[in-house]
Amino acid sequence: MNLPLRSVAFLLPLTLAACSKADDKTPEGPMTLSLASPAFTRSGAIPAVHTCDGRDLSPALAWSGVPPAARSLALIVDDPDAPRGTWVHWVVYNLPPSVTGLAEGAGSGALPAGATSGRNDFQRTAYGGPCPPSGNHRYFFKLYALDTVLDGLVEPTKADLERAMEGHVLARGELVGTYQRAR
Repeated sequence: MNLPLRSVAFLLPLTLAACSKADDKTPEGPMTLSLASPAFTRSGAIPAVHTCDGRDLSPALAWSGVPPAARSLALIVDDPDAPRGTWVHWVVYNLPPSVTGLAEGAGSGALPAGATSGRNDFQRTAYGGPCPPSGNHRYFFKLYALDTVLDGLVEPTKADLERAMEGHVLARGELVGTYQRAR
């Protein structure tokens, strides 16, 4: 198909805009953060100490690859296998970009200065560990590097935080763990 040059010049910017994601800062998508935990391996079992069957302590997390332009980090932990839809276990935002991880138990109020917890589906502003009613569930720990500090949020839910992050994601990383209660 032969298009006039002016048609190509008009369509090219529209095509490029349609190919880029609205929440990413680059046309090829956000950069990748490395996210890990000394408590469990990728797709491995989360130890009971980090669940409702144990001490309900948030696991230690470590990350790298935060872009220099990042102004803050956000963390969301959820369970897409919950019977009534995705269950949110932890919402954290405004983590300083210089922080390279969280200590075990940080989810009970020991967050770095400036970081704030949002409201999870347990209706708490703290970590709520895995507590599946039945079966083996997956728990997604998702870390985002943002080009802004998120101001004006008051105990945001996951949905509130995701709306506030739109258009500000520079990089993201994910770690999945599993848990099944002993019966």
